[in-house]
Formats: sequence, C-alpha cells, structure tokens
Amino acid sequence: LPHSKKGPGLQPVSVWRLCVLTVCLCVHHPDEAAISPQDPILRIGSSLTATCTLSPEFGLHASMLFWTLNGMRLSSSAYTVMSSDVLSVTLHNLNGSKQQSGDNLVCHGADGHVLGGSCLYVGMPPEKPVNLTCWSRNTKDLRCRWSPGGVGETHIRTKYTLKYKLRWYGREKECENYSTGKQRYTCYIPRNLALFTPYEIWVEANNQLGSATSDITTLDILDVVTTDAPANVQVSRVGDLDDQLTVRWTSPSELKDILFQAKYQIRYRLEDSTEWKVAMDDVGNQTSCRLAGLRPGTVYFVQVRCNPVGIYGSRKAGIWSDWSHPTAASTPSNERLQSGSCDPKPGEQNSTLRRELKQFFGWVRKHAYGCSGMSIKLYDQWRVWLQKSHRTRNQVGKQNLSFHYLHTHIDTI
Repeated sequence: LPHSKKGPGLQPVSVWRLCVLTVCLCVHHPDEAAISPQDPILRIGSSLTATCTLSPEFGLHASMLFWTLNGMRLSSSAYTVMSSDVLSVTLHNLNGSKQQSGDNLVCHGADGHVLGGSCLYVGMPPEKPVNLTCWSRNTKDLRCRWSPGGVGETHIRTKYTLKYKLRWYGREKECENYSTGKQRYTCYIPRNLALFTPYEIWVEANNQLGSATSDITTLDILDVVTTDAPANVQVSRVGDLDDQLTVRWTSPSELKDILFQAKYQIRYRLEDSTEWKVAMDDVGNQTSCRLAGLRPGTVYFVQVRCNPVGIYGSRKAGIWSDWSHPTAASTPSNERLQSGSCDPKPGEQNSTLRRELKQFFGWVRKHAYGCSGMSIKLYDQWRVWLQKSHRTRNQVGKQNLSFHYLHTHIDTI
C-alpha cells in the first residue's frame, strides 16, 4: 500500500509496496529521490554500494536520511554522506534474497517517510538438474520428475523447462503441464506419444545469473510403464484356520489388450502397527495368494501393488504401481475349539491346567490324525513347541506342570 505521510512541502510516496501473501513487489516513483543501482542482480556473498540522490527542490539534507532493508533499519556505520544531497550505504557479504520477488532496499526521510527504493535480487545461477526420472501410466502418457542441482535453492526466480524429442528424427518439444508446490519439479505430457521409438528427454534451468542443462535421458515408453493399483482387493478367512488369510484381487483392466506379464507384491500390518511386512514378491500372473503364520484373533490390513513386466516384449523391468487402498480382515480366535470328542466337557472348573490342556487339544487336532494318537510323548513335544512360541507362551504363562500332576488329574477334565 502507498505510504500516506507527507513532509513539509513534500510530494507523495516515491516507492509503493504491494504485499500479497507476504510477497512484496516494488513499484518505483522516483519523485523525491533516485536510488542507484535500480533492481540489481547479485550473487550471494557480493557487496553492494547504493546511493540515494535527493531532488534539490525539496530542501532536504543527506545527513538526515536513513536506509532500511526489508523493513529493518540499517546501521548508520554503513552510511557515507557523499554530498548534501547524496547518501550512500554499503552492504557486504549479501545473503540470498528472502523472497524471489526481491529484497526491498529503501531510502527514508528523517520522519520515516519513503523517498525511494530498489529491489535487490541476490542468488545463485542454477546448477545442472539431476535425477531425471520418467514413467508412463498404461502407455498413454508420460510424467517426468527431476531435482535441482547442487543445494537446489537459487533464491531468485529460476525457470525449469522439460524438453523432449524422438531420438532420430523428431523435432524438439516442450512440456507444458508443470506441477506446483512440493511437486514443482514435475511435468506431465498427457498425449501424442509414440511407442516402439526411443525419446531423448532433458531439463533446462535458467535465471538472471545463468543457465544449466541436465544430462539427456534416453528411454522407450514401453520400458517405463506403470499401472493403476490393483482393484477389488478382498481379504477373507481360510475356514477355521486361525493363522491364515486369503487375498484376492483383479489384474489391471487398462492393460487387458496388451501383451505383458504382471508381478505383484502383497504387504500387511497389524491393526495397531505402522510397520508393513512384505509377504510375497513376484507372484506372477496369479491374482490370489494365502498369508500364513499370522496371529489368531488379530485384525490385519492388506495392500497389493502391480508391476507390468515385458510390455510388448520389453526387456526392462516395469515400475511398481501405487499400493491399493488398505483392506482389513481378522483371523479367527484360537480359543474357539471345534466340536469333537476331544473337547472338554462344559461346566467343569476352569483351572490353569484345564486352560493349558484346551490349547494342547487344539494343537493336537492340527498335528495328529485323531485323539487316539495322543500320548504323553506328544504332550512333551508340545511343551517344547510351546517354549519356542512367544505368542503361545504369553497366553499360557510360565507354569511348568509335571507329568505326575497331569497323570493324576487328567481324568477330572
């Protein structure tokens, strides 16, 4: 907004500052004083001497003036009164501009009103862009991402341009759809891409202090194909098995008419955990798998992703899709026993030994062909297994019942 103050016999403000979302733009009206140099472009670490030359008709003296940089008053030790109408200020070892629209160096009258100003652009020339990576979704488009070279921040406006052409005979084209925000080093080519012919792709960076060009990346669209995440992911129980779940999904419909082989990855995590475990890699063209070794009575979240390999005979590995949305399912609780002659009779006292033997009988049903195969030797084997299983050990506790106690009391269960 324009400064509204006027000194005795003074004209309106000579510098206007338009602030939008904390970005200040300088508009100069050199009526009362002339600032030199105007809008200089400097490298970080440079020094600058600026002068404020008063118009003689206003009757001001240079010794009464002061300078500010981005609203902060500069020390008078940096000033030099060169004449009655000229005041200079010298700045050393300049830092990068705080905003890409420039830093505001302003000359003020004794009462603080603005006499004139200049925008300083302090930064660095761009370095060669790096890490240029591209991928195509379902062979229909191309999206490329890169990183600025060096420390990345130039502190002044730097333009990045993605260019591409067919390797042998194409004319040079520029990508037009650039992302903003955190994805600002990304450009999207939505259509009109050729298959079976390699492209040359590169990025050019330019600002007022210099320019740089990335290395050229050569790629065939068929070698960088990815697809949408697998759809219709379903997770279900496997009968009464308390440590298994079945995962099913559908293959990418966008590639149904294209010759390729799909690889899949499945990962899962516990409901109260943030750590994912990859259960299977390189599943092939199948669209289901079984997760085993899970905890009974536990909720799991499952995701699937796809890698289309060998699109139209390409020898390059594809690019993994995003993970599907998490799908939840729970394993059965192992406390629910199947009906059978080995079940303990209902209504009996729920002693520690009885709870332990209930788990033992459940274990027998998985590892023996009938209750007739149960023996104390089998029970001893189960005790060894129990000690190795952290999960079961937490459920049962640390009691170690002797064979004599079991033999004496087993008929009461």
